[in-house]
Amino acid sequence: MDEFKNSLYGLHSRILKVLANPRRLMILDQLHSGEKTVSEIVDLLEIPQATVSQHLAAIREQGVVTATRRGNTVSYSLADPRIVQACDLFREFLLNRIRTSQDLAERFDMSITKS
Repeated sequence: MDEFKNSLYGLHSRILKVLANPRRLMILDQLHSGEKTVSEIVDLLEIPQATVSQHLAAIREQGVVTATRRGNTVSYSLADPRIVQACDLFREFLLNRIRTSQDLAERFDMSITKS
């Protein structure tokens, strides 16, 4: 395998690894609707500020989000909105997989109605 493909697969793997966290995916979903501050994300997701900041730092390090400072406030946005589209596509794949098993689909539907 050539060096370029190795580098590309390595980058792909690092980004998937950083996204392999439910809270990070929730943060990306919130950023999909537009730029947000840490405080706004904390309020929307009801997750402690320190936790949100740690997750944002991890996904920022991989270039998935960007930060813009305005005075004392830092706002975060998606570096490329297609990352959420990729996550949505994968979620659709998972939902279809769940639905192929009747037993899992029934349990999934029951858990949604209880929420």
